[in-house]
Amino acid sequence: DWLILHDAVIVCGKKEVHVPLKKRMLVVKGDDYVSRLKVVSCMKVKKYVDRGSYLFVAQVVEKEPIERRLEDVSIIRKFPNVFPEDLPGLLPPQQVEFEIELVPGAAPVACAPYRLAPSEMKELAKQLQELLDKGFIRPSLSPWGAPVLFVKKKEGSFCMCIDYRELNKLTIKNRYPLLRIDDLFDQLQGS
Repeated sequence: DWLILHDAVIVCGKKEVHVPLKKRMLVVKGDDYVSRLKVVSCMKVKKYVDRGSYLFVAQVVEKEPIERRLEDVSIIRKFPNVFPEDLPGLLPPQQVEFEIELVPGAAPVACAPYRLAPSEMKELAKQLQELLDKGFIRPSLSPWGAPVLFVKKKEGSFCMCIDYRELNKLTIKNRYPLLRIDDLFDQLQGS
């Protein structure tokens, strides 16, 4: 700490810092200026103006928060092909196809759809058409089915949610032991 190293003394009442310097004492003085600026209400300002007083008035307003956009992030501007505005479609076929392991003997589950309001039905048709056009989904004749519901976002748009709870009951959960960090450090200690 600089104050301890130089054996400095702070005198708060005088706004001074005393620093011993060879055979002399260096005194650093703070600003003695006392501000005459006052925060006043609009009514008080009106009273001063009505009296004919000379005054300077400043109005302090809260700054609007700056809306951040993805384009403002430098890494997104640097690699636009990695962060496209819209995804072009599904990924190309992979070496290992994704599959969900089911409990042996599980019968297909198809729940009845939830009742939707007319505005939600319109939103469902719009979102399904958009997903079809982009190639993210395709028509299916699968015996499996899950109901859809909508959650309203803060800004008023709808977020489509699919209720997979019945399917989740029939899936075999992936269970992998998590390594303990203290055990890993113990194993690395001799390395």
